[in-house]
Amino acid sequence: MLSRQETRKLLSRAKTLDCFLQRHILVSVSVRVVLMENGDSDEGYDSSLPVEKWCGDDRLYQWKGCWFRHQYLLGTRQVLDKFKPLPSDVILASFPKTGTTWLKSLLYSIINRSSGACLRSNHPHLLVPTLEVQLYGPRQQSFSNFASTGSSSRILATHLPRQILVDAVEPADCRVVYVTRNPKDTLTSFWQFVLKSSSYEEPWPLEMAVEKFCNGVVPFGPYYDHVLGFWKESLERPEKVFFITFEELKDDTKTQVKRLAEFLGCPFNGDGGEEEVVDEIVMSCSFEKLSSHEVNKSSEHSPWMRLPMSSFFRKGEVGDHRNYLNNEMVERIDAITVEKFHESGLMYGVN
Repeated sequence: MLSRQETRKLLSRAKTLDCFLQRHILVSVSVRVVLMENGDSDEGYDSSLPVEKWCGDDRLYQWKGCWFRHQYLLGTRQVLDKFKPLPSDVILASFPKTGTTWLKSLLYSIINRSSGACLRSNHPHLLVPTLEVQLYGPRQQSFSNFASTGSSSRILATHLPRQILVDAVEPADCRVVYVTRNPKDTLTSFWQFVLKSSSYEEPWPLEMAVEKFCNGVVPFGPYYDHVLGFWKESLERPEKVFFITFEELKDDTKTQVKRLAEFLGCPFNGDGGEEEVVDEIVMSCSFEKLSSHEVNKSSEHSPWMRLPMSSFFRKGEVGDHRNYLNNEMVERIDAITVEKFHESGLMYGVN
């Protein structure tokens, strides 16, 4: 028979175990509830993956060195399983909020020698769909023209880091255009983008956004690993990976459009008529022009995200972080940027 002291110890351990189990069950349930509330099934949820709380009740899952929201992890696995790349494909790779929408417009216009008519009636994300979101994500859309094997180049976008994307496109050896942006402006734009999301009821404090960004716990992060993966690849294989910054595009869009055309194998020949085409592309793809189209001002939610179509156009400026980040935040991000980039030869993103 147990003594009174032994009985008390046993009861104490039982209560501790009960509390632990309750906490564990509540966390597991909360993760699954969030997934269901976001409109995404928890099918394929892998409890062995590292999990971090991100924004609101949302969680990120780490897989192959990258952090994913659940629906994009499912989409990524579908890309690796089902995507059949073609040698003629052009892949636009980017970290979120680094100029993706602008590059989609430019690449579409360069390859199709577009005068802007398509851009007036189609959102750039519908002209150049994102692999793990629109084509293979849980809310995937139908893009019948991307199933063709014709001679014209398909333009596809992705936020996947190099170490994952290479498994999807290496067999076809596609051309990749990678765009990046000053980390402080990237963070600011990303934070503003999240604030517009209808998925989160409570505002996301800027201090928390900075903390998560610096620790690399953001969708498709860490940012620095993402940039370095493509930067190093562009040095090793410049004929296949074109590395460009948002700031370079803003500084001289016309020159960069010509460089992109050369890389894509559809150069402008330099005569008067072609110069006019370049000027037309630069004008029709400018932030002012794109953001003025009704299709891009629409409050209607996109089919693939709970955000109005207008959310993809904010300011398109260089240095907007100065309006939001305090000196302490700037110094912290700059210090991390120097630490991460200095050995790579990429001296970029520091004031």
